[in-house]
Amino acid sequence: MSGPSSLQGPPITDKRQLVAYHEAGNKPPSEWRVGTEHEKFVFRRSDLQRVPYEGRDGIGAFLTAMTRFGWDPVVENGNVIALANDARCSITLEPGGQFELSGAPLETIHQTCDEVHEHLRQVHEIGDELGVGMIGLGFDPVSRRAEVPWMPKGRYKIMGDYMPKKGQLGLDMMLRTCTVQANLDYASEADMVKKFRASLALQPVAAALFANSPFTEGRPNGFQSYRSLVWTDTDPDRCGMLPFVFEDGFGFERYVDYMLDVPMYFVYRDGRYIDASGQSFRDFMAGRLPALPGEVPLIGDWADHLTTAFPEVRLKTYLEMRGADGGPWRRLCALPALWVGILYDDAALDAAADLVADWTAEERDAMRRDAPRLALDTPHRSRTLREVALEMLDIAREGLHRRARRSAAGEDETHFLDNLFSIAGSGRTAAAELVEDFNTRWAGDIRRLYTEYAY
Repeated sequence: MSGPSSLQGPPITDKRQLVAYHEAGNKPPSEWRVGTEHEKFVFRRSDLQRVPYEGRDGIGAFLTAMTRFGWDPVVENGNVIALANDARCSITLEPGGQFELSGAPLETIHQTCDEVHEHLRQVHEIGDELGVGMIGLGFDPVSRRAEVPWMPKGRYKIMGDYMPKKGQLGLDMMLRTCTVQANLDYASEADMVKKFRASLALQPVAAALFANSPFTEGRPNGFQSYRSLVWTDTDPDRCGMLPFVFEDGFGFERYVDYMLDVPMYFVYRDGRYIDASGQSFRDFMAGRLPALPGEVPLIGDWADHLTTAFPEVRLKTYLEMRGADGGPWRRLCALPALWVGILYDDAALDAAADLVADWTAEERDAMRRDAPRLALDTPHRSRTLREVALEMLDIAREGLHRRARRSAAGEDETHFLDNLFSIAGSGRTAAAELVEDFNTRWAGDIRRLYTEYAY
């Protein structure tokens, strides 16, 4: 999750200022970039327990050690809670100490893969020294919720208190899930709408392709993406498939209206988080926020508020693809490749838009409901998501091929999709393979997951 915004700017008293914030994200295709974010669980190698913030092998020590690689510490209340560098890249902490790289906006997937490899090299070096490891999965396979230590970030205390009021699994989302996410640009409002609709409709397919969370507290849980299930019972006010995106007239203003109706969590002032949970950003703009009576927001408050909604696709000054489980390094570059191939080529975007154009709201909801359990076997009309995924991957491959962004070795970006083609071609998700290993080779010993799949 994001840290507080550094944006200030003039007071916000009119909705038009919020619309203009999103309009400022419009960029010509020559300036389009892709940013990749990925989270990992940090565990002690000695006992597989999640690592607390404190201690010689804790998350705080890990972040401090990372400064040897040129990272600058970000401090809150005397604790290093994030890292940043000059490349517009950051390392942040999820509530349970999940370690997140928020990658720089890059031109090609080749650069993204270089960034991922360098990050994993750094964390492996520090992990070896501290006796801790990292693993990429959608849901913590062994820890009980009560066993996961909280990180010392003010926003998480507020969110942790509020979550149980809205859903049964919000605390699990905070403490026991990990994702990989791709962030992409748009050229105009019309381009944003077309990309939003196509990518939102296809998020259940991405969730199926990347399904990688079949274990809970040491045993199979009956789902292929338990992480995806968790989001369905987190908070109905700020999660979901956003049916209004597919309605006539959708654009920047309609998304602003949605966000104005999402209850607030907090306001950040003078280095501290002020609890505004359940309060209204509309009241804030009118100077009637109970948490800060008489004050009106700055644009940085809007940027912070945008981070507190968790739909399957999220709009900031770019679009965030949020449907995928965390996974091994070979799939960390596959997600941005998938979405760049579809969204950054006109013919591919047209093909994706045509693919989903006549899907009904009921069909989209059914795919979202069933994909966490059935993944690629989820039914859709006369076929399954496996067939849809293969069509989606063909569209992405052709889009990447036409982009023709080549590495120093002369390869284009299409090979980053190979792992996904293998999954869709066989119909066997990573989750299905893990459960099979658990039931056969591992003889029910979940510890084998850590020895075979840790970074």
